[in-house]
Amino acid sequence: MREVARRLRLGADRIDAATPPGRDRSVDALRAVAILGVVLGHWLVTALVADGGALRTSSPLAHMPWLAPVSWVFQTLAVFFLVGGHVATKGYESARARGTTYGQWLGTRMSRLFRPVAAVLGLWTVAALCLLATGTGVATVHTLLKLVLSPLWFLLVFAGLTAVTPLVARVNPLWPLAVVLHVDLIRFGFGFTPAWLGWINVAAGWLVPYTLGAAWTRGELTRRSGWVLLTGGAVTTAVLVAWCGYPASMVGVPGATLSNLDPPTLAAVTFGLAQCGLALLLREPLRRVTRRPMAWAAVAFVNLSAMTIFLWHQTALMSVTATGLAVGRLPGLHTTPDNLTWVAARLAWLPLFTLALMVCWAAFRSYEQGGRRRGERPSRVVHVHRGTAEGRRARSA
Repeated sequence: MREVARRLRLGADRIDAATPPGRDRSVDALRAVAILGVVLGHWLVTALVADGGALRTSSPLAHMPWLAPVSWVFQTLAVFFLVGGHVATKGYESARARGTTYGQWLGTRMSRLFRPVAAVLGLWTVAALCLLATGTGVATVHTLLKLVLSPLWFLLVFAGLTAVTPLVARVNPLWPLAVVLHVDLIRFGFGFTPAWLGWINVAAGWLVPYTLGAAWTRGELTRRSGWVLLTGGAVTTAVLVAWCGYPASMVGVPGATLSNLDPPTLAAVTFGLAQCGLALLLREPLRRVTRRPMAWAAVAFVNLSAMTIFLWHQTALMSVTATGLAVGRLPGLHTTPDNLTWVAARLAWLPLFTLALMVCWAAFRSYEQGGRRRGERPSRVVHVHRGTAEGRRARSA
């Protein structure tokens, strides 16, 4: 163990030394926090209940609504869109300065986003066919596929916003916020509105933090901006939940008549503004933390594997759940999430979910970390990270 710890420290030191001095490590730290928040949130509020010979989804939030504050901690999508808008606008400016065309820039970013998706779709196509062929019920297969594929909506929205980055780079966040406000006024203020109207908020709602990220690139977001966003967003969200009928949970709850995310509501957007404000206020503390080589190496690892972690975390949960069925209905894994005993048991399962996710990472990380497109600049951090890993393999061979 001492030798392992020594090698980890050496690897962390190399990654730290290879990082360009001007790199804003808080950006990478915020992205890592956003990804890990989504993963932990799904693992904590998603239950696959064994009901006879079938599996159905449930949530502790449906049985214990007083746990809604948990969703406030782990629903971190607004932070991801904030960072995404900042990185995309900054990257596009750099690409233009180098003479890279819009098509080349967009092609590189789309490849990074969707190359890892092919592995998920391929594996689960085969898995679904095998399950159906061996007699698994259609309802169970549908439940599993929905859990795997539902997070992909996020990638489609993020890809769409990335594609229009040159058009929205200077849009004031108040404009998409006004769209969300008016859509909700029409949706909930009139008895007869078309069902599709709310889906306008899928684009407008996430455009709010994305354009905030662009404002960050322009240097328009100060520490004072962070406090305004945090307090204004938090107070507005509290008013919407307490007096305007919006759900307290910031994630979808099975069986609920209204979801804050499906499609996004004004409450979800104002809550996201509060999160963005907090993220801006945490930049300096995160910079201090990530000056430590071990902390920075962990952040670099999550960023290097962000898509793999995001795409495979539900598969990790389901693989542990399916394996556990061989033993029987296990608490926190196959039982109804209707009491604190289930919550305690689910927390105990998290290390196994993490281990299963690491197995998926080892098997499929090459789809995310594969060869670069021609003209794409290599990352020094990625290069050293890979070099450290390859050196360890060479020494052990």
